[in-house]
Amino acid sequence: MAKFTWEGTTRAGETRQGSMEAADENAVMNRLRAEQITPKRVKRASREFNFKIGTGVGPDDLKLFTRQLAVMIDAGLPLVQALDILATQSENPHFGKVLHSVKATVEQGATFSEALKKHPKVFDDLYVNLVAAGEVGGILDAILNRLATYIEKAVKLKNQLRSAMIYPVAIFVVALGVIAVMLLKVIPKFEEMYKSFPGAKLPGPTKFVLNISHGFIDAWYYIVGISVAAFFLIGSALRTERGKDIAHTMVLKVPLIGGVIRKIVVARFTRTLGTLLSSGVPILDSLDICARTAGNRVVTRAILHARARISEGQDMAGPLGETDVFPTMVVQMIGVGEQTGAMDQMLQKIADFYEEEVNVAVSGLTSLIEPVMMAFLGIVVGGLLIAMYMPIFELASNIDAGG
Repeated sequence: MAKFTWEGTTRAGETRQGSMEAADENAVMNRLRAEQITPKRVKRASREFNFKIGTGVGPDDLKLFTRQLAVMIDAGLPLVQALDILATQSENPHFGKVLHSVKATVEQGATFSEALKKHPKVFDDLYVNLVAAGEVGGILDAILNRLATYIEKAVKLKNQLRSAMIYPVAIFVVALGVIAVMLLKVIPKFEEMYKSFPGAKLPGPTKFVLNISHGFIDAWYYIVGISVAAFFLIGSALRTERGKDIAHTMVLKVPLIGGVIRKIVVARFTRTLGTLLSSGVPILDSLDICARTAGNRVVTRAILHARARISEGQDMAGPLGETDVFPTMVVQMIGVGEQTGAMDQMLQKIADFYEEEVNVAVSGLTSLIEPVMMAFLGIVVGGLLIAMYMPIFELASNIDAGG
């Protein structure tokens, strides 16, 4: 099998182009004619450097595929033909190969959900179970639209979490970089200048800063070595079960950021559970999927605790309240949803509320951290400069007194 690029026209005269894998050019032309496209140009694609990180398939690829497949199925297009079109026209070659594999599995008699299940790194348990529910209920197009909406909101939450975590870290790294440049480059210049003044006495703060600069220059390799060793040790610890438990517990308790992360976790859980329940997935299976996609081990244990209690015949609100992970308001609203029989709608409303709360919290966090970090940087850099200029101020005052 080789990859070919093609260009052709439809019966309506529209020009289309794309790529597909086939045995030879004739196979490509025959497939295009079967899709009622008149081929103009078919050419073997040049070899590409095929490097990918992870699956090579991003959320945007998955969202676009899900939306397009929903439209095609709603329009009455057979599943195999829809998959073939989307696989051929996919701009992501890695995703195109996955879709070709899914199409081939469906052609062999498997259901769509069974074909997706063979690619767990691209289609997770949530995706596969929702598709399976859509196939059983005969509402695959509606389920796919619901999935696309879920993916959009999940990506938005992930980006907000990244913003909440990266921004303060980035400012802190910049501050460390500025301080390092001061100690390595700027302060030694001042020291050389003061050495040209014989008999000049340096104030205590100036000597202190010069000693720090000397230590930094003389022992920089120790500092780098210790930092690298600490990085790898922490990384190794975080890969252990105990380390993951500690890290996931601490991240929910970090001042300022911990509250934002907790809101993101609540929004993700309620959105996922609401989407699963509204699609007809049984509640125990839904909670099992939510536990695997929670992203935090503390939350996972809380969900599994609730699942165990529900399997024993209890409601959901009580066990969730026992965990002290979910806010009281969330537990109460879930309880109302259970009593009114509108659990899925209530969960979606909770998710909408907390997603808006995350928006506000991230904006407030950014507004708060920026002046704090700027003040920290200003105090440190300003203190270093004042310490280095103090001898000049004293020398100027002595000249004035002598005059």
